[in-house]
Parts: sequence; C-alpha cells; structure tokens
Amino acid sequence: MTTAQLEHRYQPHGSALDVMHCRAPEVLMSGPAGTGKSRACLEKLHLLALANPNMRGIIVRKTLASLGSTALVTWREWVAKEALDAGIVRWYGGSAQESPQYRYTNGSVITVGGMDKSTRIMSSEYDVAYVQEAIELTEDDWEAITTRLRNGRISFQQLMADTNPSVPTHWLKQRADRGDTVLLDCRHEDNPVLVREDGVLTDRGQAYIGALDKLTGVRHLRLRRGLWVAAEGLVYEEYDPRVHLIDRFEIPEDWTRWWVVDFGFTNPFVLQMWAEDPDGRLYLYREIYHSRRLVEDHARHALRLVRRCETCCGSRARAHDCHTCEDCRLVWTEPKPTAVICDHDAEDRATLERHLDMGTVAATKTVRDGIQAVQSRFKAAGDGRPRIFILRDAVVERDPQLADAKRPTSTEEELGGYVWDQQPGKQPKEQPVKADDHGMDAMRYMTAERDLGGTTRVRWL
Repeated sequence: MTTAQLEHRYQPHGSALDVMHCRAPEVLMSGPAGTGKSRACLEKLHLLALANPNMRGIIVRKTLASLGSTALVTWREWVAKEALDAGIVRWYGGSAQESPQYRYTNGSVITVGGMDKSTRIMSSEYDVAYVQEAIELTEDDWEAITTRLRNGRISFQQLMADTNPSVPTHWLKQRADRGDTVLLDCRHEDNPVLVREDGVLTDRGQAYIGALDKLTGVRHLRLRRGLWVAAEGLVYEEYDPRVHLIDRFEIPEDWTRWWVVDFGFTNPFVLQMWAEDPDGRLYLYREIYHSRRLVEDHARHALRLVRRCETCCGSRARAHDCHTCEDCRLVWTEPKPTAVICDHDAEDRATLERHLDMGTVAATKTVRDGIQAVQSRFKAAGDGRPRIFILRDAVVERDPQLADAKRPTSTEEELGGYVWDQQPGKQPKEQPVKADDHGMDAMRYMTAERDLGGTTRVRWL
C-alpha cells in the first residue's frame, strides 16, 4: 500500500529562521512592511500542529473581521494550502459552543479569533498563540493571552507575534527592552520573494521596495527602515490610541448622528459617520475610506450600510436587489444624520445630494482653529475623559490599493503621520503637511461644526 505524500516548500531566512528555532515564552517579529513576518509565524504554527497531535493553537488579531483579509489569506493560499486540498486540515465555521477553527486529522486545532470578541477564545487553553499586528493590542490583551498558554501538548508554550514598528515608548517596545519579550529585527533581505540570496532584488522586490522608498517622514522610517521612532512635529500630540481608540459598542438610538465627507478619487474619498452622546462627546463609528470610486458609488454604498428592506416585493429574480428596486420598501436601521457636512466642491456635492437624496452643509474649513478644536477634544475634560473617540473597526472596507502602497487606509492610520510642515522659511506649527490627511480634514470639519459655531442645517430632497 502506497502512502501519498504532500510536498510543501518554505525556506526561511534570517529572522524567519530565528523564529522557527525560538522557544522563548514571548517572541515578537518587528520590522518593515514586506519582510515575511506573518508568513514565518504561520508556517511555524502549522508545522507545530502537524508534528504534535492534539496541539491547540490560535491565530488572533484585535478584531476578528480584520483577519479575513490578512493572515487567513496567507494561511489558505501559501501556508496550509496543500493540507487543506488533501483534507488533512479542514475549516470549521464555529457554533454557539465553539469558535471558528482549522481542524487537523491528528486532533490538532488552530482557533481563529479576535480580542474584540474574546469571551469564547479566552475560555480555552492553548500551546501556541500567534498575534498578527500586535501593535493593535493593549498590554492587557497581550497578558490575557499569555494566561491561556497552558495546554501542555508540546515542550514549550509560546506567544509569538509580528508588528510594524511604532513609537519607541510603545508598551511592546518597552516590554522587549525590559527583557520580557524576545524581539527579532526583520529585514527585507529575510524575504526571498523580494531579495535573492546574492542580495539582488527580484523583479517583485524592485517594485515593492521602490514603493516603500517613496514614503516620507515617519512612515519611511518605520515601514522601510523598521525603526521604532516618533514623528517629529505631530499635530495631535494629545492622541493616545490606548485612550481614544475604543472597541465597538451598541450606540443608543437617541444619540445624534452626523456624516462628514472629504471628496477624492485618486486620493481617497472619506465619508465619516459620527455619533454624539448627550454630553457632546463624538464617536467615529463607521467610515468609508476608499480611492478610485465615483461619488455616486460611495453614496450608494453609504445607503446600503444604513438601510434595509422592510417590505420586499417578493421578486424571485436571481439578481434582485432590494436597494435598487422601486417596489421594495427600504427603511433606515439607525437615525438619519442631522447634517451631511461636506468639502466645498460644488459638482461633487450636487452629485452626492442627488444620490443620497439628502442636502449637504458646507464645512467650516479654517485650518488652525479647526486643529485647535480637535486638540482640545483629545485632551481629558473635567471628568477625566476626552471628548472624541474612534471605534477600532470603523472602516467598512480596506482599500487594497492604498494598503499595497503603504498609505493610510483609515482616519486612525493617518494620525501617527500627521505632522506640521517644518520646511525652512516657514513658521513652525503654521500649516500641517498636505499629504495623507483626508480623514484629518473630515475630522476637523466635524469638530468645527460642533465647536466653532457651525450652522446645523439639513435639506431633505
């Protein structure tokens, strides 16, 4: 009887090889974008599951939704592809009792989860956990995961993670500096897809690293050179993701809603949906942040997010779409915005109004006053809490072109690189750099509307 054998090819280099051999309780792969960090961690997790029957592992990120387009794509297409095709590994979508997971024929299990819905995943015990984009987690999240690493099916228990660098004072870097976590510095030379063994860039490497070389400022230092550095001249020094970036919660129906729009096509179009609580605090709870789509397409997308069909016409056509059907009755699933606050482009505003069937309000665009208003909201008020927050999973769709270009894909991602223009001959703190600031502009419009005497007006067409 002949036993079929599967062949899987992966040859780790540099830090990718180091993580394979590392047995430390905590190991963090830190480095620029595109160094193969995620692939290395996933390959190790898969190898451990194959080699150790009944091992329990977990792939985790801050939000479960963000895993589907990132780590799990790499897992399915590159790491576990042959095992999935052969039936050695099978996907289980989860149930009320169990989290989604990959099940191995030898009894091993790799659970998939997010720390935004941590109750079920934290009720189990694991041998190895892999955290993608660890920079998104809080230290409490990190330590909570370490308490679950006690399954005892392999000779060591480990939390491994990857991240792009952030500020040098970040808790991850401080944890490594104290010796609590082993930090592996990753380089582009570690990724054979980009750099051959003789040090020469591949065709793909020339294109990828060429794009990274075009980055400027702190994004170049972190994503190209892999340095833990702070941006000089940050506009919003008061912003602290540990305070202002919060998990999703059920927004009460009686909270006021606002929509804010910054138009763009080559640059991203931004539509932010804000909720205002009874004390006047603002919460960015939903965001469209996408390039190379028409205004009318964004308008239709926005309406799909807030409306549903209450009375369907009953059509059985395979291509039937209630949102475009004149015979279906659509109702809003949340309060309509008090105002749609817009950038001043007359043509785009007219198009947006027509397709939303709503009027718009011209934004207050005073830059310095608007920035100062946002800065004031980031500061703690008299009760110790700030007056502006961003929900962690606000973006409804990640723009792959922006992501590939290593540009921000959300308002939250813009904040760390939004700096004052400090070119020679200019007064310091006079104007911010006009690049990757589209969410910043929209946030400023929102704050100006509430704090600089904006006029609340809305016209239903």
